[in-house]
Amino acid sequence: MKKILGVGNALIDILLKIENDELLNKLNLLKGGMQLINSEKVAEIQRNFDMSDAKMATGGSASNTVNGITRLGGKAGFLGKIGRDEVGEFFMQDTLHNGVVPHLSYSEQKSGTCTVLVSNDGERTLCTFLGAACELETADLKPEMFDGYDIFHIEGYLVQNHDLIHTAVKMAKEAGLLVSVDLASYNVVEANLEFLKSIIVDYVDVVFANEEEAKAFTGKEPEEALIQIAEHAYIAVVKIGKDGSFVRSGDAQHTIKPYQAECIDTTGAGDLYAAGFLYGMTIGLTLDKCGLIGSFVSSQVVEVLGAKMDDPTWEKINQQVERIVADVK
Repeated sequence: MKKILGVGNALIDILLKIENDELLNKLNLLKGGMQLINSEKVAEIQRNFDMSDAKMATGGSASNTVNGITRLGGKAGFLGKIGRDEVGEFFMQDTLHNGVVPHLSYSEQKSGTCTVLVSNDGERTLCTFLGAACELETADLKPEMFDGYDIFHIEGYLVQNHDLIHTAVKMAKEAGLLVSVDLASYNVVEANLEFLKSIIVDYVDVVFANEEEAKAFTGKEPEEALIQIAEHAYIAVVKIGKDGSFVRSGDAQHTIKPYQAECIDTTGAGDLYAAGFLYGMTIGLTLDKCGLIGSFVSSQVVEVLGAKMDDPTWEKINQQVERIVADVK
Protein backbone atom coordinates (compact mmCIF):
# COMPACT_ATOMS: atom_id res chain seq x y z
CA MET A 1 0.00 0.00 0.00
CA LYS A 2 1.27 3.44 -0.94
CA LYS A 3 1.52 6.25 1.64
CA ILE A 4 0.35 9.85 1.36
CA LEU A 5 1.86 12.97 2.91
CA GLY A 6 -0.45 15.96 3.15
CA VAL A 7 0.60 19.55 3.71
CA GLY A 8 -1.77 22.29 4.76
CA ASN A 9 -3.04 24.73 7.33
CA ALA A 10 -3.32 23.07 10.74
CA LEU A 11 -6.63 24.50 11.94
CA ILE A 12 -9.40 23.84 14.39
CA ASP A 13 -12.84 24.23 12.78
CA ILE A 14 -15.51 26.14 14.72
CA LEU A 15 -18.86 25.31 13.10
CA LEU A 16 -21.86 27.60 13.49
CA LYS A 17 -25.26 27.40 11.76
CA ILE A 18 -26.89 30.61 10.49
CA GLU A 19 -30.63 31.04 9.98
CA ASN A 20 -30.31 33.23 6.90
CA ASP A 21 -27.64 34.95 4.83
CA GLU A 22 -28.34 38.45 6.14
CA LEU A 23 -25.61 37.95 8.72
CA LEU A 24 -23.08 37.30 5.94
CA ASN A 25 -23.98 40.65 4.39
CA LYS A 26 -23.80 42.37 7.76
CA LEU A 27 -20.32 40.95 8.36
CA ASN A 28 -19.25 41.63 4.75
CA LEU A 29 -18.49 37.97 4.09
CA LEU A 30 -18.62 36.30 0.67
CA LYS A 31 -21.04 33.35 0.79
CA GLY A 32 -19.36 30.08 -0.18
CA GLY A 33 -15.89 31.58 -0.26
CA MET A 34 -12.89 31.56 2.03
CA GLN A 35 -11.86 34.81 3.70
CA LEU A 36 -8.69 35.32 5.68
CA ILE A 37 -9.48 37.22 8.88
CA ASN A 38 -7.64 38.56 11.91
CA SER A 39 -8.35 37.90 15.58
CA GLU A 40 -10.52 41.05 15.82
CA LYS A 41 -12.78 39.77 13.02
CA VAL A 42 -13.02 36.39 14.77
CA ALA A 43 -14.33 38.19 17.86
CA GLU A 44 -16.77 40.27 15.78
CA ILE A 45 -18.23 37.15 14.15
CA GLN A 46 -18.50 35.24 17.40
CA ARG A 47 -20.37 38.07 19.12
CA ASN A 48 -23.33 37.17 16.92
CA PHE A 49 -23.61 33.63 18.34
CA ASP A 50 -24.09 31.66 21.51
CA MET A 51 -20.71 29.95 21.32
CA SER A 52 -21.92 27.09 23.51
CA ASP A 53 -23.72 25.92 20.34
CA ALA A 54 -20.49 25.73 18.36
CA LYS A 55 -19.10 22.40 17.21
CA MET A 56 -15.32 22.08 17.20
CA ALA A 57 -13.10 19.63 15.36
CA THR A 58 -9.68 19.47 13.77
CA GLY A 59 -9.82 20.97 10.31
CA GLY A 60 -7.87 22.33 7.42
CA SER A 61 -8.36 20.88 3.96
CA ALA A 62 -5.33 18.58 3.71
CA SER A 63 -5.73 17.51 7.34
CA ASN A 64 -9.32 16.45 6.61
CA THR A 65 -8.09 14.52 3.57
CA VAL A 66 -5.35 12.56 5.34
CA ASN A 67 -7.65 11.83 8.29
CA GLY A 68 -10.14 10.39 5.81
CA ILE A 69 -7.44 8.27 4.20
CA THR A 70 -6.45 6.68 7.50
CA ARG A 71 -10.09 6.06 8.45
CA LEU A 72 -10.42 4.18 5.15
CA GLY A 73 -7.51 1.98 6.15
CA GLY A 74 -4.75 3.86 4.35
CA LYS A 75 -1.47 5.28 5.60
CA ALA A 76 -0.81 9.00 5.77
CA GLY A 77 1.17 11.79 7.40
CA PHE A 78 0.53 15.50 7.79
CA LEU A 79 2.90 18.46 7.61
CA GLY A 80 1.81 21.72 9.25
CA LYS A 81 2.45 24.26 12.01
CA ILE A 82 0.70 24.83 15.34
CA GLY A 83 1.02 27.07 18.39
CA ARG A 84 2.09 26.03 21.87
CA ASP A 85 -1.44 26.26 23.23
CA GLU A 86 -4.53 24.17 23.99
CA VAL A 87 -5.76 24.44 20.41
CA GLY A 88 -2.43 23.18 19.10
CA GLU A 89 -2.37 20.31 21.60
CA PHE A 90 -5.92 19.38 20.57
CA PHE A 91 -4.81 19.29 16.95
CA MET A 92 -1.78 17.11 17.75
CA GLN A 93 -3.75 14.61 19.83
CA ASP A 94 -6.59 14.34 17.32
CA THR A 95 -4.09 13.79 14.50
CA LEU A 96 -2.52 10.93 16.44
CA HIS A 97 -5.94 9.55 17.38
CA ASN A 98 -6.85 9.34 13.70
CA GLY A 99 -3.73 7.34 12.89
CA VAL A 100 -1.99 10.13 10.98
CA VAL A 101 1.77 10.57 11.44
CA PRO A 102 2.32 14.20 12.51
CA HIS A 103 5.18 16.23 11.03
CA LEU A 104 4.32 19.38 12.99
CA SER A 105 6.52 22.34 13.78
CA TYR A 106 5.73 24.98 16.43
CA SER A 107 5.19 28.72 16.46
CA GLU A 108 4.89 31.20 19.31
CA GLN A 109 1.70 32.51 17.68
CA LYS A 110 -1.76 31.20 18.55
CA SER A 111 -2.89 28.11 16.68
CA GLY A 112 -5.11 28.71 13.68
CA THR A 113 -8.89 28.40 13.60
CA CYS A 114 -11.51 28.37 10.86
CA THR A 115 -14.96 29.70 11.74
CA VAL A 116 -17.37 27.91 9.40
CA LEU A 117 -20.77 29.58 8.91
CA VAL A 118 -23.22 27.01 7.58
CA SER A 119 -26.26 28.34 5.66
CA ASN A 120 -29.62 26.57 5.53
CA ASP A 121 -28.86 25.32 2.01
CA GLY A 122 -25.74 23.54 3.30
CA GLU A 123 -23.32 26.05 1.79
CA ARG A 124 -20.42 26.96 4.04
CA THR A 125 -18.58 30.24 4.32
CA LEU A 126 -15.07 29.91 5.71
CA CYS A 127 -13.55 32.61 7.90
CA THR A 128 -9.96 31.61 8.49
CA PHE A 129 -7.64 32.96 11.16
CA LEU A 130 -4.40 31.29 10.15
CA GLY A 131 -2.39 32.14 13.23
CA ALA A 132 0.53 29.74 13.59
CA ALA A 133 -0.49 27.86 10.44
CA CYS A 134 0.55 30.74 8.19
CA GLU A 135 4.07 30.67 9.63
CA LEU A 136 4.83 27.36 7.92
CA GLU A 137 7.82 28.27 5.78
CA THR A 138 10.49 26.76 3.60
CA ALA A 139 12.85 26.45 6.58
CA ASP A 140 10.36 23.99 8.14
CA LEU A 141 10.70 21.63 5.16
CA LYS A 142 13.30 18.88 5.31
CA PRO A 143 13.99 16.36 2.53
CA GLU A 144 13.72 13.47 5.00
CA MET A 145 10.07 14.37 5.67
CA PHE A 146 9.23 12.92 2.26
CA ASP A 147 10.99 9.60 2.90
CA GLY A 148 8.68 6.60 2.74
CA TYR A 149 5.81 8.45 1.05
CA ASP A 150 4.50 7.98 -2.48
CA ILE A 151 2.04 10.86 -2.99
CA PHE A 152 2.32 14.46 -1.78
CA HIS A 153 -1.07 16.16 -1.40
CA ILE A 154 -1.30 19.95 -1.18
CA GLU A 155 -4.32 21.98 -0.14
CA GLY A 156 -4.92 24.91 -2.47
CA TYR A 157 -5.19 27.41 0.37
CA LEU A 158 -1.41 27.14 0.79
CA VAL A 159 -0.62 28.32 -2.73
CA GLN A 160 -0.74 31.91 -1.51
CA ASN A 161 2.71 31.15 -0.09
CA HIS A 162 4.47 30.76 -3.44
CA ASP A 163 7.96 30.12 -2.09
CA LEU A 164 6.77 27.41 0.31
CA ILE A 165 4.83 25.51 -2.34
CA HIS A 166 7.52 25.82 -4.99
CA THR A 167 10.11 24.43 -2.57
CA ALA A 168 7.78 21.67 -1.35
CA VAL A 169 6.90 20.36 -4.82
CA LYS A 170 10.57 20.39 -5.85
CA MET A 171 11.48 18.34 -2.76
CA ALA A 172 8.59 15.95 -3.40
CA LYS A 173 9.61 15.38 -7.01
CA GLU A 174 13.26 14.90 -6.05
CA ALA A 175 12.08 12.22 -3.60
CA GLY A 176 10.11 10.49 -6.38
CA LEU A 177 6.59 11.34 -5.18
CA LEU A 178 3.52 12.05 -7.27
CA VAL A 179 2.09 15.48 -6.49
CA SER A 180 -1.62 16.12 -5.93
CA VAL A 181 -3.31 19.49 -5.43
CA ASP A 182 -6.85 20.41 -4.43
CA LEU A 183 -7.67 23.87 -5.81
CA ALA A 184 -9.65 24.56 -2.61
CA SER A 185 -11.58 27.77 -3.38
CA TYR A 186 -12.42 29.75 -6.51
CA ASN A 187 -11.31 33.06 -5.02
CA VAL A 188 -7.91 31.57 -4.09
CA VAL A 189 -7.58 30.29 -7.67
CA GLU A 190 -8.41 33.72 -9.09
CA ALA A 191 -5.87 35.44 -6.84
CA ASN A 192 -3.03 33.00 -7.65
CA LEU A 193 -3.89 31.96 -11.19
CA GLU A 194 -0.55 32.37 -12.94
CA PHE A 195 1.39 30.72 -10.12
CA LEU A 196 -1.05 27.79 -10.02
CA LYS A 197 -0.78 27.31 -13.77
CA SER A 198 3.02 27.21 -13.66
CA ILE A 199 3.08 24.77 -10.73
CA ILE A 200 0.55 22.44 -12.34
CA VAL A 201 2.39 22.42 -15.68
CA ASP A 202 5.79 21.77 -14.11
CA TYR A 203 5.10 19.57 -11.07
CA VAL A 204 1.52 18.41 -10.46
CA ASP A 205 0.21 14.95 -11.39
CA VAL A 206 -3.32 15.04 -9.90
CA VAL A 207 -5.67 18.06 -9.81
CA PHE A 208 -8.94 18.19 -7.87
CA ALA A 209 -11.40 21.03 -8.58
CA ASN A 210 -15.10 21.72 -8.20
CA GLU A 211 -16.92 23.39 -11.08
CA GLU A 212 -16.40 26.93 -9.74
CA GLU A 213 -12.69 26.35 -9.19
CA ALA A 214 -12.34 24.69 -12.59
CA LYS A 215 -14.00 27.68 -14.25
CA ALA A 216 -11.78 30.12 -12.34
CA PHE A 217 -8.75 28.13 -13.50
CA THR A 218 -9.72 27.66 -17.16
CA GLY A 219 -12.64 30.03 -17.87
CA LYS A 220 -14.61 27.01 -19.11
CA GLU A 221 -17.55 24.84 -18.07
CA PRO A 222 -16.86 21.51 -16.27
CA GLU A 223 -16.20 19.06 -19.12
CA GLU A 224 -14.20 21.51 -21.21
CA ALA A 225 -12.29 22.57 -18.10
CA LEU A 226 -11.56 18.91 -17.35
CA ILE A 227 -10.05 18.40 -20.79
CA GLN A 228 -7.86 21.48 -20.45
CA ILE A 229 -6.61 20.52 -16.99
CA ALA A 230 -5.87 16.98 -18.19
CA GLU A 231 -3.59 18.41 -20.89
CA HIS A 232 -1.18 19.41 -18.11
CA ALA A 233 -1.83 16.95 -15.26
CA TYR A 234 -1.74 13.15 -15.43
CA ILE A 235 -5.14 12.96 -13.69
CA ALA A 236 -7.82 15.67 -13.66
CA VAL A 237 -10.92 15.54 -11.46
CA VAL A 238 -13.79 18.02 -11.70
CA LYS A 239 -16.62 17.65 -9.18
CA ILE A 240 -20.10 18.90 -10.05
CA GLY A 241 -21.82 18.59 -6.66
CA LYS A 242 -24.98 16.51 -6.54
CA ASP A 243 -24.51 15.62 -10.22
CA GLY A 244 -21.34 13.62 -9.60
CA SER A 245 -17.88 14.18 -11.05
CA PHE A 246 -15.65 13.72 -14.08
CA VAL A 247 -12.24 12.05 -14.10
CA ARG A 248 -9.84 12.20 -17.03
CA SER A 249 -6.35 10.88 -17.72
CA GLY A 250 -4.97 11.27 -21.21
CA ASP A 251 -7.82 10.48 -23.58
CA ALA A 252 -9.65 8.24 -21.09
CA GLN A 253 -12.59 9.93 -19.36
CA HIS A 254 -15.01 8.65 -16.73
CA THR A 255 -18.32 10.05 -15.53
CA ILE A 256 -18.68 9.24 -11.83
CA LYS A 257 -22.18 8.81 -10.48
CA PRO A 258 -23.35 10.76 -7.45
CA TYR A 259 -24.67 9.07 -4.33
CA GLN A 260 -27.91 10.43 -2.92
CA ALA A 261 -27.53 12.37 0.33
CA GLU A 262 -29.50 14.61 2.66
CA CYS A 263 -27.15 17.58 2.61
CA ILE A 264 -26.98 19.70 5.74
CA ASP A 265 -23.40 21.00 5.44
CA THR A 266 -20.93 20.82 2.55
CA THR A 267 -17.90 21.38 4.84
CA GLY A 268 -15.27 18.78 4.00
CA ALA A 269 -17.06 17.35 0.94
CA GLY A 270 -14.18 18.11 -1.42
CA ASP A 271 -11.58 17.08 1.16
CA LEU A 272 -13.25 13.70 1.69
CA TYR A 273 -13.72 13.16 -2.04
CA ALA A 274 -9.95 13.58 -2.37
CA ALA A 275 -9.46 11.18 0.55
CA GLY A 276 -11.50 8.48 -1.13
CA PHE A 277 -9.91 9.02 -4.53
CA LEU A 278 -6.32 9.05 -3.24
CA TYR A 279 -7.00 6.02 -1.04
CA GLY A 280 -8.12 4.18 -4.17
CA MET A 281 -4.88 5.16 -5.87
CA THR A 282 -2.82 3.83 -2.94
CA ILE A 283 -4.31 0.36 -3.36
CA GLY A 284 -4.00 0.36 -7.14
CA LEU A 285 -7.63 0.78 -8.19
CA THR A 286 -8.75 2.01 -11.61
CA LEU A 287 -9.61 5.70 -11.81
CA ASP A 288 -13.36 5.06 -12.11
CA LYS A 289 -13.30 3.09 -8.85
CA CYS A 290 -11.20 5.80 -7.21
CA GLY A 291 -13.89 8.27 -8.25
CA LEU A 292 -16.70 6.09 -6.91
CA ILE A 293 -15.02 5.85 -3.50
CA GLY A 294 -14.50 9.62 -3.45
CA SER A 295 -18.12 10.18 -4.47
CA PHE A 296 -19.48 7.90 -1.75
CA VAL A 297 -17.30 9.25 1.07
CA SER A 298 -18.21 12.84 0.17
CA SER A 299 -21.92 11.94 0.11
CA GLN A 300 -21.65 10.78 3.70
CA VAL A 301 -19.85 13.81 5.10
CA VAL A 302 -22.46 16.28 3.81
CA GLU A 303 -25.04 14.58 6.03
CA VAL A 304 -23.23 15.70 9.20
CA LEU A 305 -22.16 19.07 10.56
CA GLY A 306 -18.46 19.48 9.92
CA ALA A 307 -15.86 17.30 8.26
CA LYS A 308 -15.60 14.60 10.92
CA MET A 309 -17.80 11.50 11.01
CA ASP A 310 -18.42 9.05 13.86
CA ASP A 311 -17.31 5.42 14.00
CA PRO A 312 -20.66 3.88 12.87
CA THR A 313 -20.61 6.11 9.78
CA TRP A 314 -17.06 5.05 8.96
CA GLU A 315 -18.06 1.39 9.38
CA LYS A 316 -20.83 1.95 6.83
CA ILE A 317 -18.39 3.74 4.50
CA ASN A 318 -15.80 0.99 4.70
CA GLN A 319 -18.40 -1.68 3.96
CA GLN A 320 -19.41 0.19 0.78
CA VAL A 321 -15.77 0.73 -0.17
CA GLU A 322 -15.19 -3.01 0.09
CA ARG A 323 -18.08 -3.53 -2.34
CA ILE A 324 -16.63 -0.99 -4.79
CA VAL A 325 -13.21 -2.62 -4.59
CA ALA A 326 -14.79 -6.04 -5.20
CA ASP A 327 -16.94 -4.57 -8.00
CA VAL A 328 -20.17 -5.76 -6.34
CA LYS A 329 -23.09 -3.84 -7.84
